[in-house]
Amino acid sequence: MLKIRLQRIGRKNDPSFRAVLTDSKNSTKSGKFLEILGTYNPKAKEKDRETHFETERMKYWMSKGAKLSDTMHNFLVRQKAIEGKYINVLPKKKPTKKRKELKAKK
Repeated sequence: MLKIRLQRIGRKNDPSFRAVLTDSKNSTKSGKFLEILGTYNPKAKEKDRETHFETERMKYWMSKGAKLSDTMHNFLVRQKAIEGKYINVLPKKKPTKKRKELKAKK
């Protein structure tokens, strides 16, 4: 299955990303991809965040069956390239267990 997701590029402590079309079985760090679909630089100033996505090309690949990662979905919703709700990409927090509860279980 094809996926459109972000791939980290750049040096240590200087992140920048590119949106790539890749097979979902490839890991994010493998470097294997079929096509570059845009770039994202989070270090740029807030108003001037550099996001350049080829939305027409992404829509083409989505029509062919490619799936978006949750983060890419949120980017395209924010740019109003597609319609939909934001997807929560933050990890779910588990409630902390107290020490007494842990000792009682043992």
